[in-house]
Amino acid sequence: MTELTMPPARDFGWAPKPTESSHFAIHERPNGQFCVVLNHALLRGCTADMIQWWFLHFPNLSVKLIDSPGYEGKIIPAYLLWHPIDHLNATLSGVLGPDRTSRAGASIHIREAMQYDKFGWKYPVDAKLKLFYVASDGWAMGKSLPLIGPVMILRIHFKDVMQDGRAIGVHYHYEVVIGATADNMLTRLINKRLCAKFGPEFFDAWHRHNVIEVGVFENFLPPLFDQNADLTTLSYQRDMDPKPFSPSEQKGCDLALFERRLGGFRKTNDPFAFQQADQPTFL
Repeated sequence: MTELTMPPARDFGWAPKPTESSHFAIHERPNGQFCVVLNHALLRGCTADMIQWWFLHFPNLSVKLIDSPGYEGKIIPAYLLWHPIDHLNATLSGVLGPDRTSRAGASIHIREAMQYDKFGWKYPVDAKLKLFYVASDGWAMGKSLPLIGPVMILRIHFKDVMQDGRAIGVHYHYEVVIGATADNMLTRLINKRLCAKFGPEFFDAWHRHNVIEVGVFENFLPPLFDQNADLTTLSYQRDMDPKPFSPSEQKGCDLALFERRLGGFRKTNDPFAFQQADQPTFL
């Protein structure tokens, strides 16, 4: 059991996106390593600049909630805005960028729980991860072990989707590799221990968590980004939600890409190399 305490859920009046709005699959390898591919629905009303700004700053941001029930007038970590149920906190450490922003080589400590409203602390995250990639087209974080190499990398890709010369939203694509790549007694033991905590069952729960987390960018990120001239006075109230989109008919942004990437993970003998976590996006 964890000793962490989750704050009360936040009711922002949003309609969260369902898991059916995404493409999602898990591929397991014989040595216990597995790969996750999650292709999100288009993030309408957002731009890649907004997403990059968020990843640079979010662990340090605080937001005053104006009219969220139970939180009226309270200043909360922006991390609690990013998910209305599952988030607790996130902190940066190490050598940071200007104004203590995220940068490759730094570390981030994340505390949250997958589907907390349904499972409580059954699927917790209380982990310090290294940032491998922080750029205008994505983010990557994970863990490596001496003499073993990477054992966990989470890689996010994002780019503007253009139509008739204008951006209509953001394509947001997520890939995760868990476990060591080699196949021997030691790596199988490492992978077994990792899967006991962060296995396919965990990532089935993570699927809903991440679809909600990413989908709500549409609701809060544009108005927060509009206030970026002064990060000390950020605020949010319900009528700032720029477009209360219905998510009911959305699907993953690019099925062909999803199938190509999933097929690549199924064929490769080196998932971390295929993942290209420290390289520019393939979108």
